[in-house]
Amino acid sequence: MKRVTYILLLLMLGYALPGHAAEEKEGTLNVSEVIFEHLGDAYEWHIASNLTIPLPCILYSSEAGWNVFMSDRLEDGKAYCGYHIDAKSGKIVDQAGVRPFDISITKNVMELFIVCFILCSVVLGLAAWYRRNGYKKAPGGFVGMMEAVIGFIDQDVSKANIGHGYERFTPYLATVFLFILTCNLLGLIPVWPGGANLTGNIAVTMTLAICSWVAINFFAPKSYFKSIFWPDVPTFLKAPLPIMPAIECIGVFTKPFSLTIRLFANIFAGHTIILALTCIIFVTWQTSAFVGAPMTVVSVLFCIFMNCLELLVAFVQAYVFTLLTASFIGLAHNE
Repeated sequence: MKRVTYILLLLMLGYALPGHAAEEKEGTLNVSEVIFEHLGDAYEWHIASNLTIPLPCILYSSEAGWNVFMSDRLEDGKAYCGYHIDAKSGKIVDQAGVRPFDISITKNVMELFIVCFILCSVVLGLAAWYRRNGYKKAPGGFVGMMEAVIGFIDQDVSKANIGHGYERFTPYLATVFLFILTCNLLGLIPVWPGGANLTGNIAVTMTLAICSWVAINFFAPKSYFKSIFWPDVPTFLKAPLPIMPAIECIGVFTKPFSLTIRLFANIFAGHTIILALTCIIFVTWQTSAFVGAPMTVVSVLFCIFMNCLELLVAFVQAYVFTLLTASFIGLAHNE
């Protein structure tokens, strides 16, 4: 709740600044626009002031069929093949303002490919090391660290919360932990290939939560569904009005919702705070150098502190998501 409050306060600050006035003065920084531009998805990857990587746009409409082109065709408000980027939504639309079927490789999608490549490289590298050395040699360095991490997920998260039959869920839990952790860490790196806001995107966290929901419900024993539709409570709470079954059914869907919002809100709020603290430098220098100079020092110190805090949050949120998933699976399998 504290992080959600911080988001609201920072957005109010952005709207209260001169850059968000109804008639915006020339050269004034629009804080809210800067924050949402960095946190949102895009059809290009901005590297530096004069360096942008265009990404493939893949579109389909019943009138024009399939169209594939690079996003630099649409920069500066230009139109191409009847498509342009809508100024309000930031999405590609046709001349009538209708969105086509869009499977473009956006910045978040490209970051997703990078994360998958990193994880596959790590896993294949670990497998190659164990094929060469087996159990005759104790792993050290990066291999030893990864063995400790996966062993922790296997014993202290999966086995401790699921119990009997935990082995078949350990690969999923280890994958979720490493995926979220890699996304969180890359999101803290301000230069390419980092900088994308994957776990601060609610579509990504919702997809992860749905996968956990499938693992919880589709592999549960029959006793789990009996506890939902006919729980062990007095009969008047089950019939003729199904009070407890209704509550239990609601609980089935609140689990993925809580997983989605918890991860999304924490990562989104942290990035928002860092960007807002950075914008303080430019806003105060627009006022005067006398105010801007000391506030620059203050802003830099707070940004360093927040980055260190977000580094801790990156690990904590990956662990919390994995731990809650294992707990929910354990509750579903508890006979």
